[in-house]
Amino acid sequence: RRRPRPACHGAGVLAWAAAPVGPGRRRSGGGVSGAPAGRLVLLTREGCGLCEEFAAELEALRARLPLPPLELREVDADPDWRRRYGDRIPVLLWDDVPVAATHFDAREMERLFRPRQPV
Repeated sequence: RRRPRPACHGAGVLAWAAAPVGPGRRRSGGGVSGAPAGRLVLLTREGCGLCEEFAAELEALRARLPLPPLELREVDADPDWRRRYGDRIPVLLWDDVPVAATHFDAREMERLFRPRQPV
């Protein structure tokens, strides 16, 4: 008997969430000249309003700055992610390191991904 999965805080439905987000991957962007190295993974859950907002803000940032490739992944697809993050989603991982959780901070994200000048 399976327990129902809790949604994150502020659940709502936007267009991108209507598509299933399961163990498979959905990618956007990538291969952009000047983008920071690595990959981004946004851990989400179906019906999570904060996840939807975070993803939309991240895509808006992508329009202004080159970002690493993005994968949207279901947090419940991996037992370790489920144990580690539980209901504290969305979580943005950059090369498997958490860099943001629950709310999108535009200023911090711009600082994090702003292209660096060579020293």
